[in-house]
Amino acid sequence: MTGSPRPTLVVTGATGRLGGRVARRLAARGVAQRMLVRSPERAPELPDATPVKGGYGDHDAVVRGLAGATTVFMVSASESPDRLVQHKAFVDAVAEAGVEHLVYLSFFGAAPDATFTLARDHFHTEEHIRARGLSYTFLRDNLYAEFVPDLAGEDGVIRGPAGQGRAAFVSQDDIADAATAVLTRPAEHVDRVYDLTGPDSLTFAEAAVILSGAQGRTVTYQPETVEEAYASRASYGAPRWQLDAWVSTYTAVAAGELDGVSEDVPRLTGRPATSLAHVVRANGS
Repeated sequence: MTGSPRPTLVVTGATGRLGGRVARRLAARGVAQRMLVRSPERAPELPDATPVKGGYGDHDAVVRGLAGATTVFMVSASESPDRLVQHKAFVDAVAEAGVEHLVYLSFFGAAPDATFTLARDHFHTEEHIRARGLSYTFLRDNLYAEFVPDLAGEDGVIRGPAGQGRAAFVSQDDIADAATAVLTRPAEHVDRVYDLTGPDSLTFAEAAVILSGAQGRTVTYQPETVEEAYASRASYGAPRWQLDAWVSTYTAVAAGELDGVSEDVPRLTGRPATSLAHVVRANGS
């Protein structure tokens, strides 16, 4: 793009599932963009898309990469014990670079006392964005529908302490479509918070029935106690914070914190949200 002005829209996470989906949608619409990534050589090759190097914790690289940008799409960093530190460092660099509007991919029910431990990180990230005086849009997605098939073991059983709680599993394509709608008309979404959910709020027993029908095998849900959940996952050798995140995904559902269907996906995309059954069939899961 030599001789052309640098795009003022920046997308992070373009080498990942959601950032990549958004970058591809923007390119398909003819929207020029910069893709801020840790490894530019891994960025997708897209028309009018320029990869620039910058990890969330690399302050100077981020400030350089965002020079002249007006709108930034921020995908949350990979799960880690210092993710919130990375987020705050990135938000500080965004503010220093003079960015006007930050569109942040947050989580449904983000709160300081959320049962799902990682939802607390999202809350504090949102608060830091507000504190820095940035215009914002928060996209709070529910649990990914694409991950539901992976919850069943080889024996076809989903195990976890979710009780009869419900979650409104949302497809990653719906999230990407909603984000693209915001990024292409950011002025219409300043200081708005959207809950991104699927069309149904389901128990894990109901999800298991849907998986059975879509996969052609029997899938069931077996409730666990919290103690059983920790014990059954201890063999993976994961650190305690990761175990807490895994188990609290289910206990957040049990607590009712992921229940509730929002109309924000249809409102932003102009079409109905995608069902879990459709996602599973489309992905051949």
